[in-house]
Parts: sequence; structure tokens; C-alpha cells
Amino acid sequence: MAIRFEMQKIFFLKLLKTINFRVLKNFFFILSLSYFCFYFLKNFDQISFNIDFAINAKYILLSFLFCILSIFFNALAWENIVIWFGKTKIKNKNNLISFYVITNVLKYVPGGIWHFLERYNFLKDISNPQLAFYSTLIEPYFMLCSSFLLASVGIIISPFYFLLLIPLIFLNRKLIYLILRRLEALKSKTISALKIKNAKYKFDERIKIISFFPSKAFLIEILFVLSKFIGFIICFYVVNLDKQYNIFYLLVIFCLSWSIGLIVPTAPGGVGVFEACFLFLAGTSNIPQNIILVSLIYFRLISTSADLFLGLPFLLKKFFKRI
Repeated sequence: MAIRFEMQKIFFLKLLKTINFRVLKNFFFILSLSYFCFYFLKNFDQISFNIDFAINAKYILLSFLFCILSIFFNALAWENIVIWFGKTKIKNKNNLISFYVITNVLKYVPGGIWHFLERYNFLKDISNPQLAFYSTLIEPYFMLCSSFLLASVGIIISPFYFLLLIPLIFLNRKLIYLILRRLEALKSKTISALKIKNAKYKFDERIKIISFFPSKAFLIEILFVLSKFIGFIICFYVVNLDKQYNIFYLLVIFCLSWSIGLIVPTAPGGVGVFEACFLFLAGTSNIPQNIILVSLIYFRLISTSADLFLGLPFLLKKFFKRI
């Protein structure tokens, strides 16, 4: 039985190696953009961006502030991940948080790894390469788990949503190493850019996880996703004030769509993928497509503006250094 299981494992690993994930990601990204464009053109005659800014300016500003707040929650969660991994003595925590905030805009730069590289290099200077690499690598998994936990409220719709809690099981001191190894395989492009050899990793020697479960970092990541959702829901109700919809249903769709945008790194900042997935998942609802489209476009503009507002000085500094 053990031999048979080992043979199946070897076959599965060989099968994974034959799959070109880069091509699949690019294909999914192009398909998502095409899907979004199709529905945009289909509903073009019903789409209107005419909003009374005199009345709704304060709500748009509020959405912008929640997007700003979400970035700071994200940075605070990363700081607590670093602490959970054993870096308990940080001379200036504000520097760690502010650096995360200003580099967040780099996720829109083609390649999808530049924010990762900047944070790795920054953290490496105040800790060690292993802690810097793993704490930066694992952060998207925290975001994914927190988003899935919020999406699991969909269990009131279907028991299927209970499966979304499975990734959370691995977020503990006993199993986290398995997740990190899998993430390494998926982030091979980033590892090659960092020129790190896996053979040099000494996880147990350089990483000292301080508790069984990273409760503080995880709770802050939940606040991050909720802040993002509030920013979106404000846009949604600015566009559609006439009719109320189930907010829990919208939360589930938002979290699932945002998670897929996070998983597909080909899309800069999840652009196109998040919107296409939201349209697809909301397809069976009674929400008019033109309202969804306008809400998604406004939210994308506001959330991107928040990233640019915080990260533009950093981008300009980098640009002038290269000139």
C-alpha cells in the first residue's frame, strides 16, 4: 500500500512539472479581461458614470479613506508576521510599516514581484535572509486565509463554503513549513530573482515561531479585507441608492473574487481578474450588470488612487535614481 501511494505521489509530481503554470496564468488573465470587456460592451448603452458629486463626494472620499486604511492594516499585519517568525525586537516599527505602505504600489508594475523584492531587501538588512524571505513569502497566504474565512459566511447559502476554511488549518507552527515549501515552488521566479539557493535554507535555525497560531497578524488581515470591502460597498451604494441587496452575499462574492485576483499574479494588482470574477459570480443574482460594472470601475479607480497616493513619492525616487 505504501509503495502504491509513493508511486502515485511521484506520478502526481511529474504531472505538475509538465504543466506550464505561466501559460495557464497568462491565459486566465487574458480570458478574464476578455470576459470583463465583453460585458462592458454588452451593457455599454446602459452604463452611466453620471454621479452627483456634490452629494456623493463625501462618500467617495470615505471609500478612498477606507482603501488607505486597508493598506495600513496590511502593513501592520506584515509587521506582526515578522514578529511571529521570531523578529521580536524591531528598533523602529514605524519604518517597517511605512516601507510596506509606500512599496504597495509596486504590485501594479509588470512582473508582479517588485514589491516582494523591495520588502525582502529591506527586511534582510534588519534580520536574516531566511526570516526576510519566508515572512514576505507567507503574507499573501495570510490574506488568502482571512479572505476565505470571511467568504465562509456563505455557508448560510451552501455547505460548500465550509471548504474555504481548509487553508486556515495549515496556518500554525506545526504545518506552516509545508505551506512555505509549496509557496516556494509557486514563487520560483521570485526565488531566481533573489538568487537564493534552497539548499542554504536553515528554517529551524533561523526562524523561531513564537506561538502556535498567529492570531494577531491574522485578525489584522481580516480587518484589511473588511476595509477593502467597505471601500467597495460604499462605491456600490453610491451607484445604486434605490435598492438594497444582501450585504453578506456581496461580501462572499467580493472575498472570492479578490482571492482569485490575489492567486493570479499575472494580473498587476488583480486588475481585470477581480472584476471578471465578480461579474461571473454575481451572474446568478438579481443585481443589474450595469450597476456591478460601474461599481467595480469606481472601486478600481479609488483603490488604485489610494496606492498611488501613498506610493508615488517612492516611485518617483526610484525613477530619478535610474536617470
